[in-house]
Order: sequence, then C-alpha cells, then structure tokens
Amino acid sequence: MKRWIIGVTGLAALGAVAAAQAQDRGPGGPFHGGPEERGAGRWGVLSPADREAFTDARIAALHAGVKLTADQEKLWPPVEEAIRNLAKVRRDSQQSGRERFAAFRETGERDLIGGIRFIAERQASMSQALTKLADAATPLYGSLDDAQKRRLGILSRGLGPRMGMGMQGGPGREGPGREGPGPR
Repeated sequence: MKRWIIGVTGLAALGAVAAAQAQDRGPGGPFHGGPEERGAGRWGVLSPADREAFTDARIAALHAGVKLTADQEKLWPPVEEAIRNLAKVRRDSQQSGRERFAAFRETGERDLIGGIRFIAERQASMSQALTKLADAATPLYGSLDDAQKRRLGILSRGLGPRMGMGMQGGPGREGPGREGPGPR
C-alpha cells in the first residue's frame, strides 16, 4: 500500500513540476506558435515528410551497412516493415502526448487516473510493436555472421529510442570511447 501511495505522490509531483516549467516558458507555454518558438531544437522543426525521409534514410543505412547475402535479403522485408511500424507507433504516441498536454494546458484539468491509463496504453502499443520487430528480426538475426551482428549493433545504436529500436546491447558495443562490451 505504501508503494502505491508513494507512486501516486511521485506522479503528482512530476505533474506539478511539468506544469511549473511550462508556465516558465512564457505566454502560451511550450505549444504556443511553431516549433521554432517552443525551443524544440533542430528536430522540432521537422515536418511529417521530413521525419518520414529520416526514417527511410536510417532504414536504408541499416540495410546497406549490414551487407546481407542473397539468402538473407529474403528475410529483410518483414524486418523493414516492423521497423516502419515501430517508427509510426512512436510518432503517433508522441503526437497523442502533445495533444494531451495541449488539452491540459488549455483546461488546466488534471486527471491522474487518465494519465496513468494513457501511459499504460502508450507502453502497451510500444510493447506490441517491439514484439513484432523481435519476431520479424529473429530469423534474419540468426542468419547473420559475427561481422554483420557487430555492424548491426553499431548501426542500430543511432536509431535507439528515437526509432524504438533497443538493439544497443550485444555484439558491436565496442566503438569510439569504449573499452569493450558493457554500459558506459
């Protein structure tokens, strides 16, 4: 029971901090005006077409860098489809989060239980998309040699949470500034 109370209190505190920070950003908060005005940095100014182009480029780089054999190429299309689905789920999740926060800013109404449900639904959709990726990638990954796995580990690092690809572990953790496998 104590953990539940601590968790709810923590969520409420986070909500209060977020609201206070949003008010400090000036009139209209972080959703006033365009991305340039809300301080979203270089990624905030991207249009949906730009984001799609970057997704295409990341997938193409991953595909080219792994250097699949002819037999492995046959296993690639479901993996690419799963990556695209994961990117879409993530974009949709971010958009719904922005809309939810904008609605909160307009009404000022706090719905703690609704917020918990929103987070649960968001994580469930990401979980489903990640499971689909793991299922699609298993046959291909099993057919890769050590060099391909190392390149995949290095190339997927840049995709990270942006694409929802949690392939940072395993072979390929070595790189600039790293002594060997393991976390930094």
